[in-house]
Amino acid sequence: MTAVILAAGLGSRYGGLKQIDPVGPHGEFIIDYSVYDCIRAGFDKIVFIIKEENLEAFEETIGSRIKGIKIEYAFQNMNDLPDGFSCPAERTKPWGTGHALRACRNIVDDKFVIFNADDFYGRETFENMFKYLEKVDSKRFAMPGYVLKNTLSDNGHVARGVCKIKDGSIEHIREIKKIMRIDGITKYEEADEWVDIDENSLVSMNFWAFTPDVFRHTENGFAEFLKNPETDLLKDEYYIPSVIEAGITNGDFECNVIHTDAKWMGVTYYSDKAEFESFLKQKISEGEYPENLWQ
Repeated sequence: MTAVILAAGLGSRYGGLKQIDPVGPHGEFIIDYSVYDCIRAGFDKIVFIIKEENLEAFEETIGSRIKGIKIEYAFQNMNDLPDGFSCPAERTKPWGTGHALRACRNIVDDKFVIFNADDFYGRETFENMFKYLEKVDSKRFAMPGYVLKNTLSDNGHVARGVCKIKDGSIEHIREIKKIMRIDGITKYEEADEWVDIDENSLVSMNFWAFTPDVFRHTENGFAEFLKNPETDLLKDEYYIPSVIEAGITNGDFECNVIHTDAKWMGVTYYSDKAEFESFLKQKISEGEYPENLWQ
């Protein structure tokens, strides 16, 4: 099975791959720990989705030090569109995570997971998703369902896909752009007001388990997105939750939710880094990870 890592945005967010801040004691990045968890969960191939112009820098900083697993690269290209469509010359931003998923359609031909390069999901998530994919058929996808309160930052708002669950599957997923704790109460912004939200809600952290059948849905869905008169072709993006929402609504597939109490960690804000480093040191002291990950 394959693990696909969404890394096309790393260069822009960090000012160039060589400037990524290390979080581990021997210069490891968050992405290193995800790859390590993939290997011990049983995945035998990693596909990094990156910008083609970042290939050399990516291989030097990340790809070259990873051992014990096959590595391939897929490129997210703004001009890689379905037949009959072209990218407006004025557009400068990528087409979104749904388009990034589509970018690996000619490389990935087996069951796979896909997730963000700059999020820490924890060993349990990778093991659960691998076990799920071992027994699933082509019309059943999945995501780990994180408890909202385990995914918040103390330093600002976050975006989350809040899920409505029925019989263990997603019935509806709503992307909320701003969620944060205010005076100890978890709230989200709607129409310039802050509204209470249940902090025990299950949310998507953009980690998905798919079969290759998903590429049929991304191809059709992305084409529908591009020809929709309400789409702003200069700035709107096509997201993986849009693929899920459309497939569920049309009855094309189910997306199961595998509940996890694991704590998500990330560096959404620079102030998050110290907390993450402390969290990681604790995991290393408990024997969860070796001190030198790739020694």
